[in-house]
Amino acid sequence: MLRELGLRSTSGEMSLSGRGESGLSGREDEQLMREGAAVRRGRGVRLGVLGWPVAHSRSPAMHNAALQALRVEGWRYQLLPVPGSLLEQTVAALPGAGFLGANVTIPHKQAALALADEASETAREIGAANTLIFRSDGTSRAENTDAPGLLACLPGRESGESALVLGAGGSGRAAAWALSRAGWRVMVWNRTESRARQMAQQLGVRAVRTPVAADLLVNCTSVGLAGDETEDAALNQIALSADQLRRYRYVADLVYSTQQTPLLAAAARQGAATIDGVEILVRQGALSFELWTGLAPPLDVMRAAARTGWR
Repeated sequence: MLRELGLRSTSGEMSLSGRGESGLSGREDEQLMREGAAVRRGRGVRLGVLGWPVAHSRSPAMHNAALQALRVEGWRYQLLPVPGSLLEQTVAALPGAGFLGANVTIPHKQAALALADEASETAREIGAANTLIFRSDGTSRAENTDAPGLLACLPGRESGESALVLGAGGSGRAAAWALSRAGWRVMVWNRTESRARQMAQQLGVRAVRTPVAADLLVNCTSVGLAGDETEDAALNQIALSADQLRRYRYVADLVYSTQQTPLLAAAARQGAATIDGVEILVRQGALSFELWTGLAPPLDVMRAAARTGWR
């Protein structure tokens, strides 16, 4: 697995196969971040997305298209399929392998926060990270762009008061935290009820035993990710029926695929306004891109690449 990622283990330690230069980290100070990006531009910088599974991800298409559009030479973004058992040693090896940063997806977002040397206040409060930034000394910083990325896609607070979040993983935590901070009354449901209760207690929201009516429904589970579920089977996994979707004015699904997800297809037929996972991916990815490069992300380019699977 590690060899396939361009890494190898030697005498119990992680080392590089085909070693590149270590990367500069993104910094909270924008000017320093831009200077760091300028130094690294054109030197074989690597970026990637850590997940398991991760083959479905549109992030490489999106980020590589953005790098090409901005003529950032020598940078590339790749898939990093890593099981949980190898996450710690892989993250430790990435800076030495020329990685400036990485996105993090299912199921590693909470673990990624724990592995980082430091974290932003947002990531700490959410309890999960979807973005890692690696410094030249090999240390790392965790950030969460899921929260602001999601809010950028959703209707304004004046469009409703209540929101139901499905899922208590890293994405669910980001959604609940962001919506609560934006003034929504947030409820969370999870197939394992104890996880919903724990998350609700930590984030100051309300856990529910069954999905309840709300102005906004946000799916943060992996239901629909496989792409082969029937609509009834997919909805059953999140304890909903098609008729019950009439209770929501807006339905957002963080899952994306080549076709509309079963949840969004059913919601649209029931008259709900829908927000798809590609747009949410683009928005959070654009924020990560700016953290790593110090450059304004080309949103239209990233959106087109994410939707068409640009290579």
